[in-house]
Amino acid sequence: MRVRKLTLAAMALAAGLSLTACQSDDVTDPSAAPSAASSASSASSSNGGSEPAGGGSAASGQEGGTDTAGKTSDGTGGTGGTGEGGKTTACRTDELEITAMDATVGGDTEGTVAVDLKNGGGRDCTLAGYAGVDLKTNAGSLSAKRTGEQAPQIVLADGDTVTFGITYPVNDTGGSGVRVTGLVVTPPNETKSVTLDWPGAATLPVTDGSGTPVQVGPMGSAGQGG
Repeated sequence: MRVRKLTLAAMALAAGLSLTACQSDDVTDPSAAPSAASSASSASSSNGGSEPAGGGSAASGQEGGTDTAGKTSDGTGGTGGTGEGGKTTACRTDELEITAMDATVGGDTEGTVAVDLKNGGGRDCTLAGYAGVDLKTNAGSLSAKRTGEQAPQIVLADGDTVTFGITYPVNDTGGSGVRVTGLVVTPPNETKSVTLDWPGAATLPVTDGSGTPVQVGPMGSAGQGG
């Protein structure tokens, strides 16, 4: 009877040990989970998130319409204006309508011609200084002398007009004098001239050749003495 009891006890112990071993095989080791999660998080961070590596930079390189200099796709930089940096530039001869008229006032000892420069270029432009003035005569070309007055810069709006004056001595000597056949005007800072009919007195007195008797005023001047 004692031997039977010992045998039953041994069998029960063996069965318990076997059940414990089976249960151990079915349980996941909890220490392995954090390591796996940590590895997945590190891989996602190294790729900048859920996108594949390098995907974001490729997309940004294809979007937008400007380069690093801020220029538009046509290379102009999107800027405009009448000149460098958008500044108003000088009036060109071809943009100006130039006319001349007699402006002598009765009783004056000198004759006066007023020259108008009208801006027809479709943009604002600037005139500064003196125009070049030459009288064509039967004795050759006669250049006018500047009066020496201050010559401010004038911004001439499209369609506006600026005037300057030319003064000359009246021929009251009774002689034939020097016959004037034309007027040549060159706008400031230009080389292209315009030839006009001379609207003043037909002749100038003969001089001793010591200097020109004709004077020209700056832009914006008009009337006797420029």
